[in-house]
Amino acid sequence: MPPEAVTCRGEPVAELLVVRGGRRLEGAVKVAGAVNTVLPIMAAAALAADVSVIENVPRCRDVEVMADILRSLGCEVELTDGGRLAVDARRLSSTHAPAELCGRIRGSYYAAGMLLGRAGQFEVGLPGGDSIGGRPVDFHLKGFSALGAEVVTERGYMVGRARSLRGVEFLVPRRSVGTTINLMLAAVLAEGTTVLRNAALEPEVTDTAVFLNLMGARIRGAGTPTIVIEGVERLRGAHYAIIPDRIEAGTYLIAGAATRGDVTVERLIPEHVTALLTKLAEAGCEVEANTDRVRVRAKRRLRAVDIDTAPFPGFATDLQPPFVAMLATAEGEAVIRETVYDGRFAYVEELLRMGADIRVEGNTAYLRGVEALSGAVVQAPDIRGGAAVVIAGLVAEGTTEVQAIEHVDRGYDRFEHKLRGLGADVERVEEVTAPAP
Repeated sequence: MPPEAVTCRGEPVAELLVVRGGRRLEGAVKVAGAVNTVLPIMAAAALAADVSVIENVPRCRDVEVMADILRSLGCEVELTDGGRLAVDARRLSSTHAPAELCGRIRGSYYAAGMLLGRAGQFEVGLPGGDSIGGRPVDFHLKGFSALGAEVVTERGYMVGRARSLRGVEFLVPRRSVGTTINLMLAAVLAEGTTVLRNAALEPEVTDTAVFLNLMGARIRGAGTPTIVIEGVERLRGAHYAIIPDRIEAGTYLIAGAATRGDVTVERLIPEHVTALLTKLAEAGCEVEANTDRVRVRAKRRLRAVDIDTAPFPGFATDLQPPFVAMLATAEGEAVIRETVYDGRFAYVEELLRMGADIRVEGNTAYLRGVEALSGAVVQAPDIRGGAAVVIAGLVAEGTTEVQAIEHVDRGYDRFEHKLRGLGADVERVEEVTAPAP
C-alpha cells in the first residue's frame, strides 16, 4: 500500500498518477479480497475474546484505518504482506472509537454493531468515506433500538447502551447492506431470535454470515431477503479466507474493454459480476466466463448501452463510474440512471475536462460517445470516480495527471502495479504543493 503523504523540507507532498494513454491492456490479473467484506469481518472477529485469522486481505487504506480503530479499542491487529490479517481481541477494553479515525472510512460503523453485541455499549465516531450522496446511519440506529438499545447521535458520535439485547423482527430499510451486516453483528449474541426482513442480498453479506457461523453464530438465510439469527452465548475465533473483490475485478474488465484490449481476471467468482458481463457483451465485447476467471476481449469500437444501477444482483453502483468512462468513447448514445447514491456523478466533471460529452440531470446522465478523449489534469473525487478517470486516461490521447489519488488507494490493492502488469503506462509520482495559507 502506498505511504501517506510526507513532507520535504517542510513542504507538503502529494501523490498523483501519471497516465500515458493509447496502450491496449492485455494479459491476466489476480484480484485481491473484497474490501467491502474484510471491513465487517474484521469487526466480527472482535466479537470473540479470542484470535481470528483472515486470509486474502487487500492492502489498501480502508483496511489500515479499520485496523487502527480496532487497536484503539484494545485489540492487537497484524497484517502481513501476504494478505494474512490476525485480530487478537482478548484484550478489548474500550468501547470508544475515536471520531478522527472513524471519519476516514464508511465501514467504521461496523464497530458500533460489534461493540453493542460484545459489550452492550458503544461510542463510535460518525463514519466518513466518499461524498457520493446521502448514506445516513439512521437505519443502523433504528435497528439497534429495535434490539433494545438506547441510541443517540451527539458531538459527532453514535452512542448506544443496552442492559440486554433481545431478538426482534426488523424490516431493513432500502435493503441496506451496511444495516443488514451491522444488525447481524449486534444480534448474534442477543437473547432469542432476530429476523431481518428485506435484507440485502450482496455477496459481502453472505460472506460475513459465513465467517460469523464459523465463529459459532447461528445465522441462516444470508443471501436471501430473510435472514434468521439465533442468539448464542459466546463466539470463538475463526480462520477464514474472504471472497474476491467483485468491484476490483469489474474495474479491470472494464479497463480492458475500454482500451480495446484482451484482459483475463483471475481468482474471482463470475456469478458476482453477471450484470456487468451482460452489459459488456451488449456493448460488443467477447466474454468468456469459467469457474474462477473471466476473459473480456474488445476488437473494435464499442457500442453505447444504457445502464440502471441496482442492489445485487443488479448492476453495481460502484462499477457505474468506470463503465461510464468506458462508454465515453463508445459509438452512439447512452442513458445512465443511478438509483443507489444521489451524489455518484461527481466524477463526470473530470471526464468533461478530457473531452467527454455527458450531461447530468439529477440522478441520470445522458452520454454521447466521442471519437477520442484528451489527456488533462484531473482529480479523483472518490474511490470509484478515481478509477473512472484513470481508465479515461488509459484511452485518452496524451498524458493525464490524476490528483488526489489517495481516494483510489482506499479501495484498490496496488492499483497502478496491476495496471502496469497489463501493459499500461502509468506511474505514481510525488508533487510538492504550496502550503495552505
